[in-house]
Amino acid sequence: GDVIHRMLTATQYIAPLMANFNPSYSRNSTVQYLDNGTVFVVQWDKVYLQGKEDMGSFTFQAALHSSGRIVFGYKEIPVPVLQISASQHPVKAGLSDAFMILNPSPDVPESRRRTIYEYHRVELDTSRITNLSAVEFTPLPTCLQHQSCEMCVSSELTFNCSWCHVLQRYL
Repeated sequence: GDVIHRMLTATQYIAPLMANFNPSYSRNSTVQYLDNGTVFVVQWDKVYLQGKEDMGSFTFQAALHSSGRIVFGYKEIPVPVLQISASQHPVKAGLSDAFMILNPSPDVPESRRRTIYEYHRVELDTSRITNLSAVEFTPLPTCLQHQSCEMCVSSELTFNCSWCHVLQRYL
């Protein structure tokens, strides 16, 4: 979606490795993507850290499957991720989601106050990101996979119940 507020980029991300990369440093550095309808893959190939090009190049990718499965693959990680400086840019790996709402400002009636709610984050242990490693995220089942209330009622999934308007009761 649109980036309405710069803080949304800090709270909404799918990041196999977020750091201060400079893809324009080398002619061999590329960021490529592929979408075949069942998987969308983004690959950072031979990218260097800004101002730390002597550390070597990084090659990694994120694969987003239509089933909801996400795989981060790491081919070349020349230094331990914990050694990457976060002074110019955050260094992190994982998933995060948030949303923003506009509320009327109590001070100025015509203005609106933006509030960002981060509701879920999965942070990877960056010490485990090494050459030729991978991380797989598998989505948990939810009530959204059911096509009817009957399917939901007969399901053996164990998660927080919610209101079913058709049955007029909590499930």
